[in-house]
Amino acid sequence: MEARCRRFLIYVSPLTIFFILVMILIALVGANISDTIMGSRKLKGRWSDYGCRDCIDIKEQDHIKSVAEADRYLDELDVSILVTYSDPYGAVRIGNAKYRNLSASWVVKTPIDENHDHTKSYRTQEDPSQDDMSFQGGDEDSTDEHQAGGNMPRPRNSSMHPVNLKRKKLRQERRVCRTAELILQDKEIDNQMQVAAIDRAQERDTIVKRIYTIWREEQVNSKSDSTLTLMHNQIIMARAYASIAKAKNDTVLYDSLLEHARESRFAIGEGISDAGLQPSALVRAKEMAHVLCMAKDQLYDCITFGRKLRTMLQSTEVNLNALKKKGAFLTQLAVRTLPRPLHCLPLLLTTHYFQWGYENKTLHCKEKIEDPSLYHYAIISDNILATSVVVNSAVLHAKKPEKHVFHIVTDSLNFAAMKMWFLSNPPASAAIHVENLDDFTWLNSSNCPVLRQLESARLKEYYFNGRQPSSLAEESDNFNYRNPKYLSMLNHLRFYLPQIFPKLDKILFLDDDIVVQKDLAPLWSVNLRGMVNGAVETCKGTLKIFSTYLNFSDPRISKNFDPNACGWAFGMNILDLKEWRKQDITGIYHRWQDMNEYRTLWKLGTLPVGLLAFYNLTYPLDRSWHLLKLGYERDLSEEQIKKAAVIHYNGNYKPWLEFAITKYKSYWSRFVMVDNTYLQLCNIMK
Repeated sequence: MEARCRRFLIYVSPLTIFFILVMILIALVGANISDTIMGSRKLKGRWSDYGCRDCIDIKEQDHIKSVAEADRYLDELDVSILVTYSDPYGAVRIGNAKYRNLSASWVVKTPIDENHDHTKSYRTQEDPSQDDMSFQGGDEDSTDEHQAGGNMPRPRNSSMHPVNLKRKKLRQERRVCRTAELILQDKEIDNQMQVAAIDRAQERDTIVKRIYTIWREEQVNSKSDSTLTLMHNQIIMARAYASIAKAKNDTVLYDSLLEHARESRFAIGEGISDAGLQPSALVRAKEMAHVLCMAKDQLYDCITFGRKLRTMLQSTEVNLNALKKKGAFLTQLAVRTLPRPLHCLPLLLTTHYFQWGYENKTLHCKEKIEDPSLYHYAIISDNILATSVVVNSAVLHAKKPEKHVFHIVTDSLNFAAMKMWFLSNPPASAAIHVENLDDFTWLNSSNCPVLRQLESARLKEYYFNGRQPSSLAEESDNFNYRNPKYLSMLNHLRFYLPQIFPKLDKILFLDDDIVVQKDLAPLWSVNLRGMVNGAVETCKGTLKIFSTYLNFSDPRISKNFDPNACGWAFGMNILDLKEWRKQDITGIYHRWQDMNEYRTLWKLGTLPVGLLAFYNLTYPLDRSWHLLKLGYERDLSEEQIKKAAVIHYNGNYKPWLEFAITKYKSYWSRFVMVDNTYLQLCNIMK
């Protein structure tokens, strides 16, 4: 018996020791899990006071994270578990198992929440793809997947946790709410834009917009005239209804609408206000209103009528653009074309010059034209009548006309006529000196970049075979910059004044489209303070500054000049020729012309290159010396004009043309010698 007990103790003692070790190990693992989950539970408790939707999501997320952390913890520990079991023969056996290899039937209960059981997910050998999805479909990964734009694979709905499904539903609801808010905002913005468009349309003055031609009355009432506006609107409505009536084969209504529209147009006539309408205009308006009411009752359909008005608007816009192009072309053509009387004058003068043997006669005294103590003017022009007005107006206002010398440079075609005019009409006391451009042998393409460019095939291609413009603005630019005056060397001769007049120290340059109204002798006593050019500045705000004329996207311009520098006017400039030679202005002009061979720095003309050549070398004169804009601006006051020493008809509407601005024309025409025989023979000023 005693021996049997010993054998029993020997057998039982190791078994008891193993059971005790297993229980201790399980207790330690359970304690670690409890500590981990209790920490998460404490964090979860911090949000218990908040009832917002986001807070609920945070609670659920914390719980899911705590369970997932427990799983990861056990996996990382790689816990070994001793298992006892009985074999088929009744013998007690001891086995060793890993936590990660346990089946799904094993349940680990934790003190986190008694209502939640955490079932161990396991990998099955039967469906490895399902295994991947189950691990990637965890709660943390689903959140990352939503933030990353759905790049990670989604788990099947059947395998998703209920908490995951709830979160997905809440996200969907938030998206729907956000979409509804954005749609509502878009509608509010559309309504605001419509209201703003209606307000702008109501502020427009349609009467002023219809005055598009210079042959209309220049002073009109800017206020709206109700009857005139009503009749114009009725005509538009009649045209729209007539088109719809024609489409529906209602010929009676169609003929009636067109007939009343013609009568209304006749009643309006050329009127630009209610006062200019025919006496029957109001009666016509009432009759038209009656016909339009009938048309509305029979034909009105909002969609159809709106579509027709849009069609009419588009058609009118196309026609208006075509008329603008035609008007711009005709205006430029009129500016460039010499009127018949002005063409007659040089022909008649040239004939008499050679017929009567005036070739050997002189106009001047050589001592005067080279005397630097006198007041010297430079006029470069091929327009005889305009040049005569400049000389006559300057001499008539000069206090000492005998001290004034006028140097006129023209081309060979007009040299004889220009000389003949001043031989037959010499100004009192003043000296006249006429020169021929072709006599300047030093001026040739080898030392003049402009002549070289004018002779190039590229520039001829630009002028005569240029591509068709793609827009109205581009076509307007083409008309402006393809003016033949830019092909004439007379336009650039102003940059060679020191070479033309080597004996002079100062000279006053005048354009041929100016009128002198005061004595200009004080200009020679103006202290230019070391500057070369004395001119009136033209900038006002952001207008007429350097960026208006030059291409500041080119680094050669942007690095050397200020885009906000003030521009100035050619037309009346007092020039210090001594300082000009010292600063080598002509050389600067040549360098910039060479750089602009492809017209990338500026288009064409002399003012842009003049701004470059005289940069920081221009002294601003008082504005009363020079008034511009008489060739395009209609709002200059009489007081402004009378105060100016020189008025300048810069622009398209030159005073010798028929379409010149009427109220400015008298300031120029008073200096025309209307009783001159040549002017009478050519019917000038009639």
